[in-house]
Amino acid sequence: MKRKRTKSVLTAVVLAAALAVGGCGQSAKNAAGTAESSQDLLAQIQERGKLVIAMEGTWAPWTYHDEAGDLVGFDTEVGQLIARELGVEAEFVEGEWDGLFAGLDGGRYDLVINGVEITEERAQKYDFAEPYGYIHTALIVGSDNTDIRTFEDLKGKTTANSLNSTYQYLAQDYGATVSNVDSLGETLEMVLAGRVDATLNADVSFYEYLGEHPDAPLKVVALTEEASKVAIPVRKGEETKSLLEALNQAIQNLKDSGELAAVSEKYFGSDITSEDGSGSEH
Repeated sequence: MKRKRTKSVLTAVVLAAALAVGGCGQSAKNAAGTAESSQDLLAQIQERGKLVIAMEGTWAPWTYHDEAGDLVGFDTEVGQLIARELGVEAEFVEGEWDGLFAGLDGGRYDLVINGVEITEERAQKYDFAEPYGYIHTALIVGSDNTDIRTFEDLKGKTTANSLNSTYQYLAQDYGATVSNVDSLGETLEMVLAGRVDATLNADVSFYEYLGEHPDAPLKVVALTEEASKVAIPVRKGEETKSLLEALNQAIQNLKDSGELAAVSEKYFGSDITSEDGSGSEH
């Protein structure tokens, strides 16, 4: 099946704007039309030829640095593929989790691609593209821990997680006291050192960690029943509508071509890009 490229979306927008401006015949309205067009984020991205994507760069296998120091990972390659679909280059900016959204809000970044789960609170502030991943949250403790078997057992216990992450809020909802750290590695180190009782994270991320550290005395004692939807947040507003449409088309193209599933298999060893194969079977 021939792919519908996102450039066609931009072409339609530009042509419609040109027809509207041409009908008025006044220079003042021409200027206004130009100003309005320049506010369209997709048009800006394609004019500058690059898509600015924010991510942590410390969360394997989503976004991290390999032994050569290169930025790699599932989300890194997803960002590159989406940029290709938009006809531009991907430019990555790394930062701490909480700062990614501040940069998105301030217009410093076009997108955040960093395993962002859709929540009711986030959906009130951002529009989300179609999900490109489905994951479960794992409750992780030391191998010798017998006190925590379920999420309900977190009441009165301590956990470590990134500031303002889904995992922090879930742990707090169950009554845990949360210490904030920057990376999955740090959270697991705190569990191993006995500084906290547990941590919560994506199941696929923990299984990838175990693949690298098979002797680590850690275990998963519980998983959320429903898969969380991972998607790309976009600032709400008229200026982002065409970008959201283009993202949805790009994600569908990548699913149809099998490229999205192939990248998932590369980094997770399973296809987390469809709800039926969310990778929790590890």
